[in-house]
Order: sequence, then C-alpha cells, then structure tokens
Amino acid sequence: MIRYALRCEGGHAFEAWFRDSAAFDAQRAAGLVACAVCGATEVEKAPMAPAVANRAEPPAPPAPPSPAPAQSAAPASAAALPALSAPPDSPAARAMAALRAHVEATADYVGPRFATEARRIHAEGGAARSVWGEATPAEARALAEDGVPVAPLPWLPKRDD
Repeated sequence: MIRYALRCEGGHAFEAWFRDSAAFDAQRAAGLVACAVCGATEVEKAPMAPAVANRAEPPAPPAPPSPAPAQSAAPASAAALPALSAPPDSPAARAMAALRAHVEATADYVGPRFATEARRIHAEGGAARSVWGEATPAEARALAEDGVPVAPLPWLPKRDD
C-alpha cells in the first residue's frame, strides 16, 4: 500500500491510499480519484516527505488504510458505524455531510443492486432517476469502463446534529 498526498485543480490538499503507483495512475486516468472537498477529478500528486524509520526503534506498524475512492459507491460499513454527536468540524466534513443530505433527499437508495440499476438507467438513455447504493470494486470499475456515469461517494457516519 502507498499513501499519496494529493492536490486538486481547486487547490484542496488531501491524502489517499492505493495498492501501488500503477493503481493510482489507472484510477486517476479513469476519473475515479476525486477531491473530497469539491469533487474535482483533475488531481495531481503533491510533494511529500517520505516516512523514514529511526534505526533505534523498530518501525511502527502502518495505520490501516482508508478505502480508495474507487473501491465502493457507498460503503456498507458506514451503516454499522455509530452516529457521532459532534457536528462536522472541518470544511471537508461539512461538504460531505451536505453531499450526503442532498443524495439522500434527491436519489433512490437501491442497495447492493446499484450496478444493475445504474446499467439499466444508462441503457434506457439516462432516465430522470438518480440512484445510490453499494457496488464492489469490480462492479464500479466495470461501470466506469463501460461509460456509465458513476462516482464514489465520500460517506461519513451520520451525526446527531
């Protein structure tokens, strides 16, 4: 796994984990790497310092990576997380909370049938129906490769506001 510091065309800085540099390049080329703040897909690697372990201490185990943006349309695990009591405290968290509220208010939740529904809607000429749900990484990749307009959603657990 490799962590990259990234910057979008709007100047927002963020980090993401990838299997390797080839995975980053492939996901970026497919438009699957997007800014968590503005959603821009014009993303570049930002300068970053390498992590160098101190010889006097054994290296710390790496932190578990967060899923790459292309790995699911809406992680099923988000529903299993407890609601947080504090309101969003960063511009990115507020933007993600607003995005979630908008999607839930304007689109139909289709759960694990997302890939099937997205393909059907696309085949019918893009009927005026927005849907959201879960997709496996393979399903999301296949949808993008087939030209079906999909985007991963940066879901955070719901908060008690």
